[in-house]
Amino acid sequence: MATSTSLLLLLLLIQPWAGASAETQAVVCAGTACYTAHWGKLSAPEAQLHCSKNGGNLATVRTEEEAQHIQRALAQLLEPGMPLATRVGKFWMGLQREKGKCLDPSLPLKGFSWVGGGEDTLYSNWHKEARSSCISRRCVSLMLDLSLFPLTNRLPKWSEGPCGSPGSPGSNIEGFVCKFSFKGMCRPLALGGPGQVNYTTPFQATSSSLEAVPFASVANVACGDGEKSGQYFFLCKEKAIGVFDWSSSGPLCISPEYGCNFNNGGCQQDCFEGGDGSFRCGCRPGFRLLDDLVTCTSRNPCSSSPCRGVATCVPGPLGKNYTCLCPQGYQLDSTQQDCVDVDECQDSPCAQECVNTPGGFRCQCWVGYEASGPGEGACRDVDECETGDAPCAQGCTNTDGSFYCSCKDGYAVSGEDGTQCQDVDECEGSLCHSFCFNTQGSFHCGCLPGWELAPDGLSCVVGPTSLGQLAGPLQGESTGPREGRIVSSATMSSPTGDPKGTSKVALTMRKSSLPPNASVTPAPPKTLTPSRSPGIWIEPSNYHSTTTTSHEESTGLLVYRKRRAKREEEKKPQSAAHSYSWVPERAEGRAMENHYSLTPGMDC
Repeated sequence: MATSTSLLLLLLLIQPWAGASAETQAVVCAGTACYTAHWGKLSAPEAQLHCSKNGGNLATVRTEEEAQHIQRALAQLLEPGMPLATRVGKFWMGLQREKGKCLDPSLPLKGFSWVGGGEDTLYSNWHKEARSSCISRRCVSLMLDLSLFPLTNRLPKWSEGPCGSPGSPGSNIEGFVCKFSFKGMCRPLALGGPGQVNYTTPFQATSSSLEAVPFASVANVACGDGEKSGQYFFLCKEKAIGVFDWSSSGPLCISPEYGCNFNNGGCQQDCFEGGDGSFRCGCRPGFRLLDDLVTCTSRNPCSSSPCRGVATCVPGPLGKNYTCLCPQGYQLDSTQQDCVDVDECQDSPCAQECVNTPGGFRCQCWVGYEASGPGEGACRDVDECETGDAPCAQGCTNTDGSFYCSCKDGYAVSGEDGTQCQDVDECEGSLCHSFCFNTQGSFHCGCLPGWELAPDGLSCVVGPTSLGQLAGPLQGESTGPREGRIVSSATMSSPTGDPKGTSKVALTMRKSSLPPNASVTPAPPKTLTPSRSPGIWIEPSNYHSTTTTSHEESTGLLVYRKRRAKREEEKKPQSAAHSYSWVPERAEGRAMENHYSLTPGMDC
């Protein structure tokens, strides 16, 4: 018989829904957690607040096994015979994505995270692809076909959408599922006679049909029927590390009238009756009776495989306890029954890079290094410049863990990876005073006809060959066109001490004998310095081609002859008549055209 307090709690947990009375929550406990399913049109934040007030969170569904526990709780919530509409109902679960966090299709949870925290999990059961939105908070619910009972074998699908707000929970939201975690569970109490047991959990749920009772729950036992009755309270306690049991011993509600005939006397295995109507519990061979005088356990505590995963069970002395041991590279978790991997890389065992693996680790060398032998930290530099496939086009210099490329004079490093060499066009800087010839990796300068390169290899001076031609006889000189030529230097040397200040190593290249693939760049006009010959001065001119013409050479001859005539006049005796300017008479035969004029028909 329940107390008035228990009756009040039951009344608070019942309310009408869909036109019929129904329990507002259902409870399923398994492992170390309990799941409660609730009716209620609440937003996701309101549902989370309801769960957290009792010490829990909206339920996680990290594994298929956990999904099955939640499915059982929802099946209890949908009582048989309830008039339900043919429609889909949704129940909030504890999977959400905060505002500003975008969808990640590559992950099982699509960028969502569990309300209670924890890492990303592999299990998922999406109804359809989640919406790619980052501007609002999104929440996930479990979809149920409320017209079906019991639930089909197909586990509830996940549906994401807006999280709702007070008064507007969202489309088809009918309730929510909470999860409460515990350090351990007690087995349900077994009665040896007529009676009833009601369990009140720490999260204020009341049930009489729990398969596992969470730690710190209270059991209200009402023995007997009719007027002969008694009421008892028991607490689920932790009697030893990892051992949870009730604060009672012996069968409950025993009756000489029934003996072992009622529920096996409340015994787990064997029930033995005495001659006076009494009875006791016993165990089969290989098992022993525990302190509660009801439950049996194996004499080998490891027979029930209490250790999980890769843990190995080792029996203790007298077979009363056991210890779980982990293989190398693992350690016991908080339950002391399972093993977790040890991250050996935390101790930095490698000289360069450490990669943790399940139960171990391995060392790796950085890029530019290679393993020099077995063992930890054995890495040596790779000489990339000595490999068969040389990375650089020209020069290669090895460094510790890397290398860099260099180029010969006249080339510059190029390419996206800096391994190629590109010719530098030195003529872009106009180093030459006249003409510049760019070549692969170098350049050289050239001069106009009648000039040769100075010892510096850049400027031009009047050459001896040109002087001889200019001073030659004019009688019988051909007036036809002359072939153009550029004076270029293949080599450069110091002056020879010639009194005229010319270099005798200049090379005259007729018909513009240029190197293959050479580009010719005319230098901008520069004022040439006078040569060491005292009466000769070559005025600068603008040239627009790579070769000269006979017209340009005629101009040079004209300047030279006029200045030569002037020097001869200076040698004659001076008289008063020389103080005047005389206009020379023009010959009739040359009045029509001056051969030395820049423009036919015009004098200089």
